Amino acid sequence: MANGNDRNRQSETRKISIESKPPTPNFHQSVRLKYVKLGYHHLISHAVVYLLLLPLLAFFPFHLSSLTTHDLLQLWDLLKSNSFSFIVCSTLIVFLATLHFMTRPRKVYLVDFACYKPEEVMCSKEMFMDRSRRAGTFTQENLDFQKRIMERSGLGQKTYFPEALMRVPASPSMAEARKEAQMVMFGAIDDLLAKTGIRAKDIGILVVNCSLFNPTPSLSAMVVNHYKLRGNILSYNLGGMGCSAGLISIDLAKQLLEVNKNTYALVVSTENITLNWYFGNDRSMLVSNCIFRMGGAAILLSNNPTHRRRSKYQLLHTVRTHTGSDQKSHTCVYQQEDETRQIGVSLSKDLMSVAGEALKTNITTLGPLVLPTSEQLLFLLTLAAKKILKMKNIKPYIPDFKLAFEHFCVHAGGRAVLDEVEKNLDLSEWHMEPSRMTLYRFGNTSSSSLWYELAYCEAKGRIMKGDRVWQIAFGSGFKCNSAVWRALKRVDPVSEKNPWMDEIDEFPVEVPRVANIS
Repeated sequence: MANGNDRNRQSETRKISIESKPPTPNFHQSVRLKYVKLGYHHLISHAVVYLLLLPLLAFFPFHLSSLTTHDLLQLWDLLKSNSFSFIVCSTLIVFLATLHFMTRPRKVYLVDFACYKPEEVMCSKEMFMDRSRRAGTFTQENLDFQKRIMERSGLGQKTYFPEALMRVPASPSMAEARKEAQMVMFGAIDDLLAKTGIRAKDIGILVVNCSLFNPTPSLSAMVVNHYKLRGNILSYNLGGMGCSAGLISIDLAKQLLEVNKNTYALVVSTENITLNWYFGNDRSMLVSNCIFRMGGAAILLSNNPTHRRRSKYQLLHTVRTHTGSDQKSHTCVYQQEDETRQIGVSLSKDLMSVAGEALKTNITTLGPLVLPTSEQLLFLLTLAAKKILKMKNIKPYIPDFKLAFEHFCVHAGGRAVLDEVEKNLDLSEWHMEPSRMTLYRFGNTSSSSLWYELAYCEAKGRIMKGDRVWQIAFGSGFKCNSAVWRALKRVDPVSEKNPWMDEIDEFPVEVPRVANIS
């Protein structure tokens, strides 16, 4: 009977474990044509003016080279005899050119960013299990379950946990949650202001995102109060949008910067653990306890052309995908009460398949904006053969995104998520290294994880002028969002100050599939 019970428990574990979710859909099986059309719609919308000008730019140099002195004299006489028409046409051209340059979207630059690194509150896996045991609310079976998850999670021994949950007994409260939020947000913003040298009063736009902790006054109001930001600041607070909210904040800031000239936008991405540690015994909610850790990032954007020289990156594209109209997608990450009225975030066994569908939709839309012409032609030819010629034995061509990007920052949501993205995008260990090392060193820090990953690339000296970076994030709802950046200069790690710099020589490390906890 004992062996039978063990087999039952192992079977139940496999149903919930983040390592055993249904796999991401095979990207070779299907491509939704409407998202291909959407990608090309974005491409044409942004490039139509330049496409119209190309024939003119090609025609004029050729025609001018064939003109003789006699032709030029005739042209001058013609202009003198039709001076009114010439003035009208010239004025119209100047007006249209001015209108184009005034109404085109302003370029958005990333001046710099900072990630918070606590000086204390480090939590090893053994300490996590000790605090879970001392909580006195988990059954032995579920303590063993958490141990198995931790051993396979890909997390290391130096992640950070809130002080209130490290105490014995744990003492989560609203005051402790505010304390955590202030420590993380202000720590990241202080580092950012020190790195950039700007005054807080110069910031005209503020966007703060935190999914699970939304007090009154809001976190954005907390930032305004602490730094005494100006009274006419455009302030936004995003809640409940999951781990992909960081890129939603970037997209919102971008749209605001396109209509508010010559200003800075401050984006703050974080998550709050203090009031969101689950004390019940529903295994679908216990996974979150095991992988989420404390962290945050502050990002400074600008649309002032004069700030380009001091900025690190230019924002090229943001693509947002929302599959929430599907009920399975909507509920795969769901905050609710369990049978004992303990609140937690439930991760469905469908999470991996939902994430895969969202990723497929997102990259199908992004592809036409970023892929080289050769890859797009191969993709369109195979798509035409399958959709128009009805050649069912031909699989859709999955473009090589390594030709479009030098660096990939994939949200460190868990080892299973990273494994599936690596497999379906055919990425190398080198491409996945920033994400895996961020998961190992800092855990899943939710929406801020992408910035720890980019900081890793900078600390390793990988960012060269002209390099393109693809940030990919997943979040509840369900959402998959992308941001594409181009490096404006080489980032010298010697002059950098980020959370990796004092230990970067220790990475990468080998992360075992199972790391036994003593």
